[in-house]
Amino acid sequence: MSDFQLDKLDHQILSMVGDDARVPFLEVARICGVSGAAIHQRVTRLTRLGVLRGSHFDMNPEVLGYETIAFIGLYLKDVSTFDSVAEKLRKIPEIVECHYTTGGYDMFIKVYAKNNSHLLSIIHDQLQPLGLSRSETIISFREAIKRQIPVPKFVEDEEQE
Repeated sequence: MSDFQLDKLDHQILSMVGDDARVPFLEVARICGVSGAAIHQRVTRLTRLGVLRGSHFDMNPEVLGYETIAFIGLYLKDVSTFDSVAEKLRKIPEIVECHYTTGGYDMFIKVYAKNNSHLLSIIHDQLQPLGLSRSETIISFREAIKRQIPVPKFVEDEEQE
């Protein structure tokens, strides 16, 4: 849990850069009614605190030739191998997410593949040798929602009393 409070300006900044990380700081400053230097200092502080984790371009996997998206639940033969399996998964470029989970799976990964044959190759040639007892694959037909987590609403101090 964090030990700092976000103020109204922090919320405004997060809402704007969350929608478009390329928005110029001067435009954010104009809308927020402060200087560009103030925005730069706030973004630097929010980054240092770990609220912001950098910025990036969102590539379109399909345009790049990755037509298959799969979510794979992994069952490990030996759960003490979590960390070493995660390190090996990190070396497979088509794996873009890996989560330790509760429930039936030990780990859950998101994979982009060029097609179903490529996905089969990833599962058979790269995942199975990692010490899996088995895996379950779910193929996504289409991503219906993708967005940033919402910035919690700011409540003025006097409204909290």
